Amino acid sequence: MDETTQRAVIEARRGQDRFRLNVETVEQPCRVTGVTDPRLLRASHIKPWRSCATSAERLGGNNGLLLCPNVDHLFDRGYISFHDDGRILVSPLVDATQIARLGISTAPQLNVVAFSARQATYLAFHRESVFLHGR
Repeated sequence: MDETTQRAVIEARRGQDRFRLNVETVEQPCRVTGVTDPRLLRASHIKPWRSCATSAERLGGNNGLLLCPNVDHLFDRGYISFHDDGRILVSPLVDATQIARLGISTAPQLNVVAFSARQATYLAFHRESVFLHGR
């Protein structure tokens, strides 16, 4: 890698580290599985990095969730999202059997926690622009 590319990679990694630390101040367990070990969780953007207009959006903790890798994959691809009250929302394009095989329950969960107003803004974007509605 040339020096310019190396610097860009280093800055991106620093940004990812800052983002994760910021998310950890807002979220602790995976919202879907309840896993709390940070080594097993990914910091996932609610409003994707490419769609953010500012560094504050890209790095802000309210624009992130800590998710298990399989949940992170579904969320990033738009196969799942969340209602503002914390309930999971599953795309009609994914068979419920497949979701269950991943160990994800779509039944109302006992420990569902509502998102903050700041998180809800990002979630509205996710539901509108990332989530696969099947229309």
